[in-house]
Amino acid sequence: MFKLFLTLNLACLLTLASGSVAAWQAEIERDVWGVPHIMGETDADTAFGLGYAMAEDTWQVIQNTIPYYRGIAGRFFGPDAAKQDYLVHWLGLWEDLDRRYEADLQPATRDYVEAYAAGITQYAREHPNVVDLDILPLTGKDVIAGHMLRHILFYGFESTVTELLADQRARALSTAGSVTLDKQPVGSNAIAVGPTRSSDGSTMLVINSHQPLTGPVAWYEAHLQSAQGLNVMGGLFPGAPAIAVGFTPETAWAATVNKPDLVDVYVLDVDPDNPNRYQLDGQWLDLETKDVKIDVLIWGFIPWSVTETVYRSVHGPVLKTGHGTYAVRYAGMGELRQVEQWLAMNRARSLPAWIDAMAMNRIQSFNFVFAAASGDIQFMHNAQLPRRASGWDWTLYLPGDRSDLIWHDFYPTHRLPQVTNPPSGFVLSTNQTPFAISEAGSNPDPGTAPPHGGWQTRMTNRAVRGLELFAQLDTVSARQLLAIKHDNVYSEHYRGMDFLGTVVALQLTDPKLQEAQRVLKQWNRATDKANRDAPLAVCILAAEWLSESNGTPTPEPLETLETCAKRVTSMTGQLRPTWGEFNRHGRGDVLYPMAGGPDTLRAAYAGPGDDKTFHRVTGGDGLYYLVRWDSNGDQSILGTHQYGNHFDNPDHPHYLDQAEDFANEILHAALFSDLDREPLVESRYFIRSGSD
Repeated sequence: MFKLFLTLNLACLLTLASGSVAAWQAEIERDVWGVPHIMGETDADTAFGLGYAMAEDTWQVIQNTIPYYRGIAGRFFGPDAAKQDYLVHWLGLWEDLDRRYEADLQPATRDYVEAYAAGITQYAREHPNVVDLDILPLTGKDVIAGHMLRHILFYGFESTVTELLADQRARALSTAGSVTLDKQPVGSNAIAVGPTRSSDGSTMLVINSHQPLTGPVAWYEAHLQSAQGLNVMGGLFPGAPAIAVGFTPETAWAATVNKPDLVDVYVLDVDPDNPNRYQLDGQWLDLETKDVKIDVLIWGFIPWSVTETVYRSVHGPVLKTGHGTYAVRYAGMGELRQVEQWLAMNRARSLPAWIDAMAMNRIQSFNFVFAAASGDIQFMHNAQLPRRASGWDWTLYLPGDRSDLIWHDFYPTHRLPQVTNPPSGFVLSTNQTPFAISEAGSNPDPGTAPPHGGWQTRMTNRAVRGLELFAQLDTVSARQLLAIKHDNVYSEHYRGMDFLGTVVALQLTDPKLQEAQRVLKQWNRATDKANRDAPLAVCILAAEWLSESNGTPTPEPLETLETCAKRVTSMTGQLRPTWGEFNRHGRGDVLYPMAGGPDTLRAAYAGPGDDKTFHRVTGGDGLYYLVRWDSNGDQSILGTHQYGNHFDNPDHPHYLDQAEDFANEILHAALFSDLDREPLVESRYFIRSGSD
């Protein structure tokens, strides 16, 4: 830190000599991978540096997402974007922000997010040639709005809105005395191994959240340090000011998507003589109404404005449809403080501090898997889980005329499904049921979980296969743990194999389809690059996986076989190309063969490339790490990024510099420590607010 203090003090002297005082200042080191290591005197100084550095690498993504968070996207991007503008206004995000921004957020949090927004703004003003949209300046409220909108979309809130806007009512009205069904999530891996299960007494964590490989929720990598004690590195999204998955010198954590039941729909009893009145506890109440102006760009160049009315009841935002008037209540409604919890997690340096951060309960969903130099590991099925009245089926719609069904608080996090230091010595979270994340006797007890949680029962292939691999090993080395993470095989006990068996068992006379069945029958369930049976087989499994994930009917076996056989042969000219020819990773014309497939531990989700002769990987594994503390507590971190840490310019040296290693499952040192990083620093520069 001596170099940091010397630089900062010199900058302060120069600033004072010029007759002005800079509000924020930071030093940025770029390592050989282009990752910014940002150092500030205060946490807010570091946030300012992060905003600036992130804008250098991801400005186009940030610029194009801010209008969505503000509810003005239609002004720039047209009618489709205006639909999300309506959602932002309907939810009342900015009413909550304008009313409670200063009251809800601690002064230090406001300073942090304002400094971060100022860093982004300063970069844009210093580089006006990159600014295409009239969105400057960014503010702390923009940062908080992004969290408010992103969080609810992660747990699937938009599916409720889509359901309500269907032509007919989708669910029956709940009555007293009914029960709860389960919901299903998708995405991400996190694996922790404690010293009792590792081969050498080390503690290890695989951080492996699955995201789209490009866009506003693709992983960006950064390292944040301040003289106030912040020292954390990992992945975060463009426009987000805190590390979402990552590590400190003493702790590390990973996140996987979960989808407990966090949304409730109430059917309002509306006055037939006045559609803006609804009944509650025998009294008529008026809906809150507000007219909102939504600007829309039509035909790509003509500005247009429409005025829409949004409604609200005491339950929450209200939708009027042809089949009823509905109010929606959801976890995250009016919640501005997610950033405060992320920052507390970034600062936690022990298991007790981590538990305190989790107890803030301001993040709506996500499983969290934690590990520490102390040897502690933990799994938590985190959620802002509503305390709901008993005796009702909360998967159905609720009568809106009873105030006792309107919940107001959440279960404390110590009541949520979790396990700390299980006897098995490991936890494996891959979006499966929270009650099967380890060996028997080491899982959370479903009998102690709060009621009406919508706890899922699904088992992903990643879960089934991962638990099988652990069962084969009495102890686990770092090499073996990476082999589990990179495993590209479908378990014979995976749910999708039943569907594949149905396709193989079809009685067919068409020689081409019979040949396709032979390919499926001889497949060894792997997706290694040389595998010639995987392209057809994975296409079949992917169809079933999509239907199961989305809750839609299982696809018709014969139609699926015909479609997949046609797709593979039309794209590649043969029924049995190698998986590496078919499944490719990269950007533009720079492509590399890649192992892995949908719902394998080496997760690769793909779609047809531009010329439709192969599948380009578009999601799944992205930035991922292996964090390890040996038996002496010494830390080492290996990691890799799906492309490189620069998002905007294809000619930038860090736009694609990690893609080949990523495709070949080659990890490099994360350069978290000063000692490791010093010989591999590419550039150093100092920034301060108000500078040109």
